[in-house]
Amino acid sequence: MIESLSTHFGVDAFERPLWLAIGIALAIGATWMAARRPPRALPWPAWTEAGAAGARRFDFFRALGSVARAGALALLSIALAGPVREHRAPPEPGRGLDLVLALDTSDSMQALDAESGGVWHTRLHLAREVVARFAQRRVAEGDRVGLVVFGEEAFTQAPLSSDGALLGAALARVAPGMAGGATAVGDALALAVKRVGAADLDVAQTAPVAGRLVVLLTDGRSNAGSVPPDVAASLARARGVRVHTVGIGTRGEVAMQRGAGPLRFERHDLDTDTLEGIAQATGGRFFAARSSGDLEAVYESIDALERVARRPPPRVHTSAHPEPFLAGAALLVALEVLGARGVARRIP
Repeated sequence: MIESLSTHFGVDAFERPLWLAIGIALAIGATWMAARRPPRALPWPAWTEAGAAGARRFDFFRALGSVARAGALALLSIALAGPVREHRAPPEPGRGLDLVLALDTSDSMQALDAESGGVWHTRLHLAREVVARFAQRRVAEGDRVGLVVFGEEAFTQAPLSSDGALLGAALARVAPGMAGGATAVGDALALAVKRVGAADLDVAQTAPVAGRLVVLLTDGRSNAGSVPPDVAASLARARGVRVHTVGIGTRGEVAMQRGAGPLRFERHDLDTDTLEGIAQATGGRFFAARSSGDLEAVYESIDALERVARRPPPRVHTSAHPEPFLAGAALLVALEVLGARGVARRIP
């Protein structure tokens, strides 16, 4: 019954289920007693002759009124039982992981070797879509997610937040070359570690962070910046931040689209040794994504790896929802009155 009410009326539970059983029982009893009680009528001497002529004593409007009253009593019983809707909110922010996504926006991310749905896209276009889906999943589960973009420089595009709309807007504004054309992997990692470590200042001491994590995506090798990648990795290890590294792109020469000019073929080799070293030094993993399908699978793997036991269950808020049943009861009473007093014109 609850499933049927949930499907048609949006009712998930009752605050006082005993009242429902009592009310339904009273409705059935009242209907049965009304059916056994003879109808009130004015004496009519010709009733015997009318019966002999084939007149029926069944009163359609009396039966309809009984059914309407029984339905109204049943609906009032449901309303008295306290029907409520349940609204499930994600776990309280700060009880899960603090995660910073570091996304490469250097010139090489404009390579047209990412195929999706039969259409070729740049590496950055594909990475932005996959990262956005990954970030939304983590936020929905109670994690806080931030975004660092890097090229020749690194800067914070979005601070740690549990606001999915804010992250979506930040990712939508990510553009190729927005941080310069080179690749400063060390600077990006150091900034990401700083941002994820700053969570200690934001989360109450009674609710410690379950874990700190950085996911760094790049398609080249570090050729800019002031912080060497190994130094940034040591900083992450010292602060207890695990780093997963993702290398994207195919090998060899790839087509590059720069502005409105013609396509050019360039070679941008991925520095797998550096990325593997960063992951190994911090307890993370290195993932290679050579195609669009690989990249989606990589982030699904990271999503499956980074799970923490959350103490509090999802937050459930309830709101009273008796209105449909009260309205239905009022409608049935109105129909009964209309049938008895209006159509049949019965005298009380």
